Amino acid sequence: MAGNLQLQFIWEKISEKVKGAISIFSYNTFFDEIEPIDILNRCIVLKCPDEDKARVIERSHTETLRKAIESCDQGLNGFKLVVDGSDVYNLDSIEDSMDAFNPVPLNKNYTFSSFVVSSGTKFVYAAAKAVAENPGESFNPLFIYGESGLGKTHLMQAIANEIATTHPEKRVLYTTCDNFLNEFIDSMISGKPNARDRSALFRSHYRNVDVLMIDDIQFLAKKPGTQEEFFHTFNELFSQNKQIVLTSDKHPKEISTLEERLRTRFEGGLITDIQPPDLETKIAILKRKALERKCPMPDEVLEFLASNSGHDVRTLEGRLTKVLFASKLHEEPISLSLAKRALSESVSETEEKEAVTHKTVIDAVCSYYKQKREDLLGKGKKADLVKARQVCAYLMCEMLSLPLVSIGNLLGGRDHTTIMYSRDKIQELIKLNDRIAKEVDDIKNIILKE
Repeated sequence: MAGNLQLQFIWEKISEKVKGAISIFSYNTFFDEIEPIDILNRCIVLKCPDEDKARVIERSHTETLRKAIESCDQGLNGFKLVVDGSDVYNLDSIEDSMDAFNPVPLNKNYTFSSFVVSSGTKFVYAAAKAVAENPGESFNPLFIYGESGLGKTHLMQAIANEIATTHPEKRVLYTTCDNFLNEFIDSMISGKPNARDRSALFRSHYRNVDVLMIDDIQFLAKKPGTQEEFFHTFNELFSQNKQIVLTSDKHPKEISTLEERLRTRFEGGLITDIQPPDLETKIAILKRKALERKCPMPDEVLEFLASNSGHDVRTLEGRLTKVLFASKLHEEPISLSLAKRALSESVSETEEKEAVTHKTVIDAVCSYYKQKREDLLGKGKKADLVKARQVCAYLMCEMLSLPLVSIGNLLGGRDHTTIMYSRDKIQELIKLNDRIAKEVDDIKNIILKE
C-alpha cells in the first residue's frame, strides 16, 4: 500500500480539481467523505461510504474525476471505488479485473455526420466509412496520417462510434500510443502472488478485440520493447481478420527508428493522408461550430475568421470563441467590425506568427499571474500555479504552430496528453466562465502588443 501521507497528498490535489469542476453541493454530497486507501495498476483506490454514492460517482462524475487524476501528473490514469461489505465494490474484484486497463473514452460528438468533408478529405473519409461499415474486410490496417489538428482523431473516433452503433456485438478498443506504452510497462511489474499474471492480462486485453484503434502511433519510435509487443499484437489480430486503425503525424517511412517489419505491415494496408482544409471548408467548419453553440454568424464574419487562420481546426475554433466572447462582453450583435476588434486587427496573422515565440507566451503568463518562470515550468501543484500553467499551454497551442509534444517539452517536459487536457479544459472554461475568457484575452493582447 502506498504511504498514507503521499496518498493523502495526491488525493488533496485531485479533489481540489474535482471541486473546481462540479457544484459545491455535488462535491459535498458525493466526494467529501471519500478516503484514498491504495494505488493499484496506476489507479487510485477510493473508499466510499456506501454503494449509492459509488454508483452516482461512476455514472455522473467518472470523466471529471479521471481528468482531475491525469492532470495531477502523479503517474496515475484512473480510479477504483471500494465500499466496506460490498460484493460489487471490493478490493479483490479490482485486483483480478480486466478493468485495470483504462482505454481512452470516446467523444460521442466525433461522428461522420459532424465531420466536414472537403476535396482534401474526401478519400480518407470514404475509407473510414468503409472500415466502419465492414470492419476487418475493407482496408486492414487503415493508416491515417497528417498534421496535428486536421481531424485524424475525429475520424478515428467516428469509426469507433459508428461500429458501436451498427455492430454492438463487436468489441472496439480505442486508445493512444502513450496509453499503450504505459500499460505495457505496467504489465511488466509483478503484482501480488495471488493476482493474475499482468503480462497475460495485457495481451488478452489488446488481442481479444474485434477492432483495435491506436492514435499517434509515431510514439512507438525509439521504443524497441514496445514495438516488439505491438508487432505480436498486430500479427495476432491481423491473422484473425480483426480491424486495425492507426493514426500518425507522418507517413510510416518518415517515422524514425521504426522497425522495418512494422513499417511493412503498416504499408500492407491502406495509407491515406488527411489534407489541410481550403477556405471554403474552413468556413463550413466555422458555420457548423457556430450553429452547435446556437450562435449563427453572418457569412462575411465567417469568411474573415477563416482567412489567414492556418490549417489547425482548433485554431479556427479559438478565433470563433474570441468573437463570441467579445459579443457577450460588449453586448453587441456579431458583426464584421466586432470580429476585427476581437482579433486585434492591427496585428496581422503573419506578424503575429513571426512575433510570438514560446518565450513571449510564457513570460506574459508569468507576468499576468505573478508566477516565477521556474515555478511555471516546474512540478508545483498549487491551484493558482496549475491554472497559470494550463492557460499557458492553451495559448501556446493557439498561437504557436507546434505539435503537442514540442509544447510539452517547452513547458517543463510534460506529456503531450497533459498539454491536450490543459488546452481542452481552458477552451471549455472560456465558453463557460467570463472571467477566465477575459484573462486569456488580456494575456493574448499583452503578447501581441509585445
